[in-house]
Amino acid sequence: MRRLLLNIGLFLGGKRVYRLYASGAVTIDSGIGRRVRQLGPVTWKIASDRETVFDVIAGPYLEKTPRSMKDHLHVWERGTDMVLAAHFTKVKCGITSTVETVHFERPERINFRLVRGPVPHVKESFILETAERGSALTWEGELGTDFGRLGELWGNIVARSWEKAVCSSMKAIIAEAERRFPADA
Repeated sequence: MRRLLLNIGLFLGGKRVYRLYASGAVTIDSGIGRRVRQLGPVTWKIASDRETVFDVIAGPYLEKTPRSMKDHLHVWERGTDMVLAAHFTKVKCGITSTVETVHFERPERINFRLVRGPVPHVKESFILETAERGSALTWEGELGTDFGRLGELWGNIVARSWEKAVCSSMKAIIAEAERRFPADA
């Protein structure tokens, strides 16, 4: 009976630890066995100038965050070209939260650097270039995990969710940038 109770306790405790780690509530950054994998690159063609696309991405961070984003974004500290922000994303196990610095280099680049989240290391960039009939936005980055092969497996799971979240948010960004930019410009 003790063995059964011990196994149940370990299972429930392991499940709780998993949820804390997956939600971003706990980040273990030991640097032991660090493995880094690429995120992206993914490029989108947008029928809008890069300044408008930049403004659509940067607006919720540098200006007042819209009410429609209050469940997804909390800006903790706001400067002229950098913010500290918490992001909330729905994933299979619930809601994951990340805290990131976001640095703005108008109008060509926005850099994100993870402070707290489900992995110890993420840095990513959105690079804007002028293109024929609008602009091109490229997202690229890297995601790092600790503990060798085990961490690498965890990193692959997180990377899939991360890439899915970025692609999902890009749909709204592209739609808004194209709505703001006149077709005959």
